[in-house]
Amino acid sequence: MTSRLLPKFPYGAVYFRKSNPPREDWERDYKVAAEDGMNIFRHWFLWSAIEITPGLFDWEEYDRQLELAAANGMKTIIAEMITAAPEWAYRKFAHARLETNEGQKVNSHMGGSCVTGGFPGLCLDNDDYKSAAETFLRALAARYKGHPGLGGYDIWNECNIGHNVCYCPATMQKFRAWLKARYGDLRTLGKAWQRHSFAEWEDVEAPRHQGPYPDTLDWLQFRIENAYSLMRWRAELIRSIDAECAITAHGIARTFHGLPSIATDDWRAAAEVESYGLTWGSSRHGDEPWKQVHAMDLVRAASRGKPWWHAETYAGPLWMQPQVINKPRNEGRIASVEDIRYWDMTSFMCGASGMLYLRWRPLLDGPLFGAFGSYGMDGSRTPRSEMVSRIGKWATDAAQERLWQSRPVKGEIGIVFVPETEIFLYAQQGDTKYYAQSMEGAYQGFFDNNIQADWVHIDDIDQYDLLYLPIPVMLNQQSAGELKAWVANGGKLISEGCPAYFGDRGHVGTRQPNFGLDEMFGAKESYVEFTPDLLNDLRINVAGQPVWGGIFLQAYQPTTGKAVGWYEDGQVAAVENVFGKGKTLLLGSMIGAGHGAHPGQGFKPAISTPFFARLLHWAGKNQLVVSSDPRIKARLHRGAGGTYLWVANPTRQPVPVRLEVDAELGRFSRCRSLWGAQASCQGSMVELTAPARDMNVIELIA
Repeated sequence: MTSRLLPKFPYGAVYFRKSNPPREDWERDYKVAAEDGMNIFRHWFLWSAIEITPGLFDWEEYDRQLELAAANGMKTIIAEMITAAPEWAYRKFAHARLETNEGQKVNSHMGGSCVTGGFPGLCLDNDDYKSAAETFLRALAARYKGHPGLGGYDIWNECNIGHNVCYCPATMQKFRAWLKARYGDLRTLGKAWQRHSFAEWEDVEAPRHQGPYPDTLDWLQFRIENAYSLMRWRAELIRSIDAECAITAHGIARTFHGLPSIATDDWRAAAEVESYGLTWGSSRHGDEPWKQVHAMDLVRAASRGKPWWHAETYAGPLWMQPQVINKPRNEGRIASVEDIRYWDMTSFMCGASGMLYLRWRPLLDGPLFGAFGSYGMDGSRTPRSEMVSRIGKWATDAAQERLWQSRPVKGEIGIVFVPETEIFLYAQQGDTKYYAQSMEGAYQGFFDNNIQADWVHIDDIDQYDLLYLPIPVMLNQQSAGELKAWVANGGKLISEGCPAYFGDRGHVGTRQPNFGLDEMFGAKESYVEFTPDLLNDLRINVAGQPVWGGIFLQAYQPTTGKAVGWYEDGQVAAVENVFGKGKTLLLGSMIGAGHGAHPGQGFKPAISTPFFARLLHWAGKNQLVVSSDPRIKARLHRGAGGTYLWVANPTRQPVPVRLEVDAELGRFSRCRSLWGAQASCQGSMVELTAPARDMNVIELIA
């Protein structure tokens, strides 16, 4: 976070969500937090709790939070919450109530995370309601501008929108204006949508029931763009009043799951703010080692070099929520001291440069009572809070300033994110299951080999020389052309099957691969199956290496390419080709999804695991860090602060390990442990016993 008003390394928690914690504890809690190494709190500034009648604001409890922050040497992130609209607004702006695809209006309901009314707010596409929200935001920014306790604003909590809203008249008008700018006239729109009898713009409606059609694709794209234009409006509004404060936001690292349905686009969100972050906890998502790392890597990639933070991390249990039912205690459901240590240090390993806990102390009301906080229900210290304090004091100590000047190096390979692919698959299938399985399964394949695979937006592919393209079944002509030009200029591309099978507007190409990609891959389709229910155990042999496939199947007749893989029935499943200055490897099925569906057990790797390691050899690239034990993962940071090796042990026992750093990155004469066990190094080899459920941070010195 870049504002001079913030600490160099922000470390703290979310504190006040009306009406928790109890007022009588505030002064004591701030004192304890400051003593325990925290330098920042974030609070929910709920419009529904502040503007109690039109034009009458009750700031008193919120003023007190900033006063206490200033008195204790802390800073405040104001989370503006216009998503909690005043109760009077539901009456005054009844026409602006959110509307579902079935025409139902959404009424005010309680917020599960703060037990305050007014959620989920009204539709900001209505100018009169938006003006009322702007009045509140202007009053908020003007009131706290220059306050010694202010650090900045979080302008969108967990960046996402309702999955089935809004279809109100104002949104329809806004959608028509968007279409007019895109297509120009009704005749062109009608031809594109294959709806040939539009007489007036009022005839154009958003599709209430979705399918793999141009109108659905446009509607989903409009919802995403509209959501982030409103995010930009909030940022610009606050900045117009306060030029000094930080502007930040945080999402939920669910781009590959929720982009089409709830507009979770981490790249778009990060572009609108100075720093970005995420909510993530293993309690909800699962504690498999790859999961947290993939989420952190997603936000790091989306931030495109900006500072980013773990905006909401877990430090306490999660009771009775559907995500944890039937999960064992030791998979993050009841956070242990060791879990907190491992989770926090993992976020730092991935490049987080700030951290806030989802609660300082637990809520006393609502469905999330008792959840997440490291301190007791009464605000007392606990063994978990002692670990939180230890980590915070270490991270914010001046001794670590050099460490934070070095950042994660670029990964050996990039996994390409193509937004239109995910949007189309959602329109076609009604969910993003296959897309997420393919993306995350490919990531797991590289992670299992300790290969750092970076997420790469299609707009950023020129920054990498080796790419993996999961489930590319729909590409628009522009994306296909960009990939083709990238390979011709020397890039090395590994692509899963059916590339660009569906093109612009979801139209199937009559020649496959589509858009001239058959030339790039040196092959044409000889057979295809869209039978995901029959392909769960599809096996492929690629250059002598067995791998799992899944979801779809495409077989090939090589043209300029060379067959290097086969299905069990003898059909060609993989083709290698040289194209321009680059080369390609086309795989006929979704290898990522297949790998994720067939994980290894214990010390026994999945059968696909060696395949992902071989892809580096295929491309002639060295691995950054090779681990002698597949359970131990390591990452390199380099920069002005020096070179550091982060060594993660997610297991619950110490593990002796030998780590070999790519010799091209240098040779080292000695090393120094900043966190964890002592290590020894010679040349490019580092040896240590990685402590259980912990991280080692090792400075490598030439």
